[in-house]
Amino acid sequence: MIFSHHLSAASSSNKKDIINKAAVEYLQTDNKTNQIPYFDNRFRIDSELEEITLIFYRKQGSVPIILVRPDGSKLRVNSFDSEKVQWFDDRTFDMIKIKKPMPGPWQAIGDILPNSQILVVSDVTIRVEPLPNIVFSGETLKVEGRLFNGEKAIDSPSFKAVVNLDVNFYSTNNSSYDNFGADAIKVTSFRDDGRGLDEYANDSTFTGEFVLDFAAGEWQPVYLVKLPMATRELRQSAIMLLHTPVDIKVEESTSEKKPHVLHLTIDDTHVDPDSLIFQGKVTFPDRQVEPFSIMESSGVSRQKEIEYTESGLYRVNISAFGKTKDGREFRLVMKEHTFNIKPEEINVLVPDLNEPDTAVNTFEEQQKAKQAALKEKEIALEQQKAQADHNILIIVIGNAVIIIIAILTFFGLRFIKKKRSK
Repeated sequence: MIFSHHLSAASSSNKKDIINKAAVEYLQTDNKTNQIPYFDNRFRIDSELEEITLIFYRKQGSVPIILVRPDGSKLRVNSFDSEKVQWFDDRTFDMIKIKKPMPGPWQAIGDILPNSQILVVSDVTIRVEPLPNIVFSGETLKVEGRLFNGEKAIDSPSFKAVVNLDVNFYSTNNSSYDNFGADAIKVTSFRDDGRGLDEYANDSTFTGEFVLDFAAGEWQPVYLVKLPMATRELRQSAIMLLHTPVDIKVEESTSEKKPHVLHLTIDDTHVDPDSLIFQGKVTFPDRQVEPFSIMESSGVSRQKEIEYTESGLYRVNISAFGKTKDGREFRLVMKEHTFNIKPEEINVLVPDLNEPDTAVNTFEEQQKAKQAALKEKEIALEQQKAQADHNILIIVIGNAVIIIIAILTFFGLRFIKKKRSK
């Protein structure tokens, strides 16, 4: 059985319209060709083609195909003119680029998949809807792309195994912004597997999802289509990545009887503050987690009480959902906010500037009392040292007197003994 194909190819001749219609085509079916098995696939190459790139999908792990030219000569993966032919073989496909291919009927021999499309790759590109002109740090974006060969969409699910589709951001190096001099960032790769934000697997719509968690500033999105033997790119207009339009502060409590207060302040330059809702969670010092939400509020400020459980580190994580002033829906994850409550015994001697003057006076009196106590302790230590030195001197003098008396007694006794012996 002969396959059906969507085929196109590049040409430098003036017969472009004719070539685009049937630059590569299968031989017309007749009784004889209907009896040819699927691995005898035949196709025709037009005489006007300067270059052609073919992709043949085959059974996984099978050996590379063999191409038979119209004159009967063969092209093999390990036997071809490297000046005219490039060959990339994988476990599931062969990609072959041929310069000035021989016109006429060609034949592909091998374990080619019966339900696949043998594509002629001439001008593979990706088309992606432009990103919003203004986006926010922490925002998650979804982009969808379609692959085209010339003007025809590539609808073959097998083709995604052949290409890599990457999303990159390049700084415009504008010294007015935070991202001046930043390196290029690869944020994601397109997928067509039905996971994440990709709605349907193998529907030839490739979806990319990424979080804008890098420096604010002016960035240019660049989409790369990487084939085994070529790379194509799509550069879109630069976009402006702004700082997160919500500021977080916490009014910290120093008493278990009073909760902490979370304050959210919205910058309404580009967003509709009334559209914003918040979903978050608090992780307490003992690692207990409490979710919360802030909904059905208006204006540029929001508040939320956080229970004082104990001293230690508190973590606040918040996601925001809303609309820009031009009606675009957005969702973003704000940077984690932390605050640390020190133990009460550490805070006792620290004056609170918000308290009345009496508290300050008490603190000063405490400090003076401490200094006086230290002074008295130093005097007592000096007196003890002097007394100890005095005692040591008395002991030394007493011992010396005893030694002198002993010596005098010794010599006196010897003198008396000598006198008696005479």
